[in-house]
Amino acid sequence: MSVFVSIAGLAFLILIHEAGHFFAARAVGMSPRKFYVGFPPALLKTTRKGIEYGLGAVPLGGYVKIPGMHRPAPSDLDVHFGPALYESPRLLAPVERVKRLVAQGDFDQARGALPELERVVDEADLSANARRSAQRGLNELVDALGSDAYWRQRTWKRLVVIAAGPGTNLVFAIALLATVYMIGIPSDASRIVSKVEAGTPAARAGLHPGDKIVGINRVPMYTFDDLRKAIRGSGGKPLVVSVKRKDSYVELPPARPQKTEGVYTLGFRPSAIRYKRYDPITAIGLAGKDTWFVTKAMGTWIGHIASGSGHKEVSSPVGIVRESSKAVAVGVREYLQVLALISLSLALLNLLPLLPLDGGHIAFSIIEGVRGQAVGRAVYERVSAVGIALVLLLFFVGLSNDIGNIGGG
Repeated sequence: MSVFVSIAGLAFLILIHEAGHFFAARAVGMSPRKFYVGFPPALLKTTRKGIEYGLGAVPLGGYVKIPGMHRPAPSDLDVHFGPALYESPRLLAPVERVKRLVAQGDFDQARGALPELERVVDEADLSANARRSAQRGLNELVDALGSDAYWRQRTWKRLVVIAAGPGTNLVFAIALLATVYMIGIPSDASRIVSKVEAGTPAARAGLHPGDKIVGINRVPMYTFDDLRKAIRGSGGKPLVVSVKRKDSYVELPPARPQKTEGVYTLGFRPSAIRYKRYDPITAIGLAGKDTWFVTKAMGTWIGHIASGSGHKEVSSPVGIVRESSKAVAVGVREYLQVLALISLSLALLNLLPLLPLDGGHIAFSIIEGVRGQAVGRAVYERVSAVGIALVLLLFFVGLSNDIGNIGGG
């Protein structure tokens, strides 16, 4: 049951991310073509005001289709109409006319030439595959050449639409953390060090009385139970302890826990555990501070990943589900905290300036706004290939780590 709740939570975070794009697009005058809960094939679907709403068979979040994400290129017609041209040479003249107008940048004239191309496609004797490909090409051209195409919009509109996805995850993370504060959280005393034993790993790492422990191996710690589980479950491997010391974020050198009476310890004592509830306004403020703090810590983590020293901390959806299911088993408060962290991670990772991530689209929108013209499809494809390769690399590193953790490696 806890695994099901964890998968549902992750799917919901992806869904609200896509919903952010969808509603922002509608708000600025772009008309999305599709909005699905889950991924195709569709179990149920209906069309209202030109938008196809559907329920997909694969229950992993959702997706939204915004028309004309990229400037059309002549090569698009080669891809979509190649099979049809092979079977019906009559298509050559109308296809070449549209290709020429697209190459010249005369997009309004190209759109005006589409009805003739559509008529010839309808009349042509084509196989099912060739007709399907040609029809897909016509639909893509109608979207890409339309006045509401994404690439034709003003820069601020494009930024709003793309930033709305990560923004929704960010707002949701703050809302979840604020809810936890209102439910009641352990007071800071439960994470504040009251005493450090001499000669222990904690002492050698430089932990001081009064330090507030906020993370172990750059994973946020919210309660003393979190700290205890992370230390005792370390297997004696070195731990990086993150502390808040006089309003500064400090990462201590790695400390290897030692066995004391059969369990791993670092050699410090926390203050007494107490719970405290907050009013909504204060809770939102505290949640905002936590979000900013985690954002800075995640920036440090990304730096470690880039340098190659933090690859063991990368996780895939398998690890995310496993850890969040553990939180479900502990309690509502812990699960909401983990869900908030995942939502914030989705927001921040999507803002990395890599295509096809949202951050890459934001970067290209700014570049195109400064240049005053759209970047060609070929450039998008080359940059996207690099971005996809990096994202896949992170995924497989995370999956390898998760499989190793499952197997005890």
